[in-house]
Amino acid sequence: MNNKVDLITLGCSKNLVDSERLMRQLQHAGYTVTHDAEEPRGEIAIINTCGFIGDAKEESINMILQQGQRKATGQLKQLFVMGCLSQRYLEELKAELPEVDGWYGKFDYKGILTRLGHAWDNALTPGRTITTPSHYAYIKISEGCNRHCAYCAIPIITGQHKSRPMEDILDEVRQLVAQGVHEFQVIAQELTYYGLDIYHRRALAELIDKMADIEGVKWIRLHYAYPTDFPMDVLDVMRRRDNVCRYLDIALQHIADPVLSTMHRHITKAETVQLLQRIREAVPDIHIRTTLMVGHPGEDEAAFQELLDFTRQARFERMGAFAYSEEEGTYSATHYSDDIPDEVKQTRLSKLMRLQQRISEEVQAEKVGQTMTVVVDRKEGDYWVGRTEFDSPEVDPEVLILTTDAPDIQVGQFIQATITGNDDFDLYARLYTSNE
Repeated sequence: MNNKVDLITLGCSKNLVDSERLMRQLQHAGYTVTHDAEEPRGEIAIINTCGFIGDAKEESINMILQQGQRKATGQLKQLFVMGCLSQRYLEELKAELPEVDGWYGKFDYKGILTRLGHAWDNALTPGRTITTPSHYAYIKISEGCNRHCAYCAIPIITGQHKSRPMEDILDEVRQLVAQGVHEFQVIAQELTYYGLDIYHRRALAELIDKMADIEGVKWIRLHYAYPTDFPMDVLDVMRRRDNVCRYLDIALQHIADPVLSTMHRHITKAETVQLLQRIREAVPDIHIRTTLMVGHPGEDEAAFQELLDFTRQARFERMGAFAYSEEEGTYSATHYSDDIPDEVKQTRLSKLMRLQQRISEEVQAEKVGQTMTVVVDRKEGDYWVGRTEFDSPEVDPEVLILTTDAPDIQVGQFIQATITGNDDFDLYARLYTSNE
């Protein structure tokens, strides 16, 4: 049997969860599956694509072309494409890339298994093959988004918000704990909408509280919240439960009222500032991660300066930013002119990130001398590399501990470490000793 598969995942952690589900089914059907190999060598390749912004789409197309070249030289027998890019541009891609044997979107990727001659087993336990380090995993609690921000193509790709039933999520957490997973990144396109469609109420706080009850769950971290109508009861759970990390990923995008209005964010500067104040009052040591955008149509120099001033005052512990990219089919693309030159966008982005770098260095310096819980993710060179509860995998700062100072610790272990130093983003630490 042609049973060696390379599964390549591009884009966000929500795509990764889909790949992990497909990977488990393929393995159950007898295939040997390699995920994100540096040099794919399988005779079947499956590419899970991203279609969010221009750079991501380009990366996906380049990967398809690369694997198409492997097929042209006889190294690859079958090539399948799934995910957001093919969900959005299915007919165009079919016409342009005939070397692909099968196209599947965001929600019909189970058909790949059918195409290979196997049935999808809904009762398969565990339901996923974890590709992250074995001590942490992502938990996707919903699909889609009802927000319809002017610049965003996600609702076009994924459709309306659809929550997963709470018991299904909790069962998955229990399965993963049984596999040795102890840290959970709760993800969705928009967390705060969870439950409205199936329970007719916002149920995120209840879900997180029940997750925290599961024995073996040591850390729960929340990603991708929306500021409008933010459910404050989530913060009550965060304050009460020791295993709910004092961390919130909440994308604000901008602060100038004219830009927020053209973005269709349905929130004002005053409301945003008040929300941040309420969050920090409810959980005083919380670390807030946000995402900001520069260069959206209507962002003049005054609006950008307002964004800089706001960032300086808000002092986000974690922040990412990107330049506006016009996405066809969105309100911004059809109603506004993308008339801010790319060089201006990039200059603004650089200024914003330089400011955040200084803030991050100051935030990290405040931790020196503290003793903190750290989970060990990997060994790299002379260091054990880990994270605190304030750091999500892949996107946030890390903690480095010399292996010579801690030869006996293991990957996945939660340890107590004393912070001894910092640079712009990362922390340096040593194992805590009782005589400190």
